[in-house]
Amino acid sequence: MAIQKTEQEWKQELSPEDFHILREKGTEPAFTGIYWDNHAAGIYRCKACNVELFESTSKYDSGCGWPSFTRPFDEHVIDEHEDLSFGRVRTEVTCHNCGGHLGHVFPDGPQDQGGLRYCINSASIKLDEEK
Repeated sequence: MAIQKTEQEWKQELSPEDFHILREKGTEPAFTGIYWDNHAAGIYRCKACNVELFESTSKYDSGCGWPSFTRPFDEHVIDEHEDLSFGRVRTEVTCHNCGGHLGHVFPDGPQDQGGLRYCINSASIKLDEEK
């Protein structure tokens, strides 16, 4: 991780919802985030540290209620971790730069695009729209 901040510093910089998602590994309710049904072109960045995470060209409607992407902007911008919470085995996705929780990756994405679905919380990202 390039960015090292205390939890108190993160609390001062992030909204309560963003802090809960990014720092406490929370999950926003399905179909409530601002980007789940957004179709604007641009780059999705980490809300905590502004690093480029996903391109809108890799975003698709998976029907799950969260923004879904087939691949990250670059393979080095995210880290994957085993997540055993809620009695399930999942793969958590975090920002490599700041360690912020983004969501999870599942092996049920479009097969012709690699077969992965990066299921990301809207509260963990922000969109820089193309002009």
